Amino acid sequence: MMTINTNTMVSITEANQNFSKVARLVDEHGTAVILKNNVPRYLVIDFSKAEHDAVASNEDVLSISQRLIEKNKESYEVLAK
Repeated sequence: MMTINTNTMVSITEANQNFSKVARLVDEHGTAVILKNNVPRYLVIDFSKAEHDAVASNEDVLSISQRLIEKNKESYEVLAK
């Protein structure tokens, strides 16, 4: 679940008229949330944070894969024959 800092929320109208404010919020807080009809709709995120999160997710997938391979090693060895 994502916690949203209300200080980083901007209406879509304001984001459209003043995108530099959105960029400044991202620079200061790492993210900005753009509201459409008073509902969080878009997330603007610092590119380096997005890259970091993607790497972390890939590492999670790798560790899960390694654990499954170890757990089912005998089955994989039989299938490999």
